[in-house]
Amino acid sequence: MITTNQRNKILFSVPVILLSIPLIAMQFSKSWNWSSLDFVVAGVILFGTAFIIKMILERFTTIKSRLILIGITLIILLLVWIELAVGIFGSPFAGS
Repeated sequence: MITTNQRNKILFSVPVILLSIPLIAMQFSKSWNWSSLDFVVAGVILFGTAFIIKMILERFTTIKSRLILIGITLIILLLVWIELAVGIFGSPFAGS
């Protein structure tokens, strides 16, 4: 059985691993060019999502409600990430 402490370590290590991918890729490729602001924004989004998932896991006890709320959270994360990357909705956050 996974304890709450172990679950939190796993949950918050996922953003660290995801943020290390572009950091490592920037060392080997000139086409991958993230500024420090890009890392800060990605970190806020990823760690914020991990925190929301942590809150969902702590406050809801049924598997069905957990799955639905975590699914909605991940869909929102995906939509925000895509909007910031390519601007599918044309919001001012996507840049020019």
